[in-house]
Amino acid sequence: MISIADLKKGQKGVIKNFDSDTVPIKLVELGCLPGNQVELIKIAPLNDPIYINLNGSRIAIRRSVASKIHLEVVKS
Repeated sequence: MISIADLKKGQKGVIKNFDSDTVPIKLVELGCLPGNQVELIKIAPLNDPIYINLNGSRIAIRRSVASKIHLEVVKS
């Protein structure tokens, strides 16, 4: 398994697990839960933050947080 931080632009994955102590509650409230699909939309010029599509919402998160959310890549 890889993390959201490891995705390439346009790549999608399904969230498998994460450490609930290190992921902000706001992300969980926005739907960052196991079973939901994530797509990497854009990477900022200095590689941080990254922009993801989560349940139709575009969210910017830091790589340090994204590296703690593990997922399984969805083949296109």
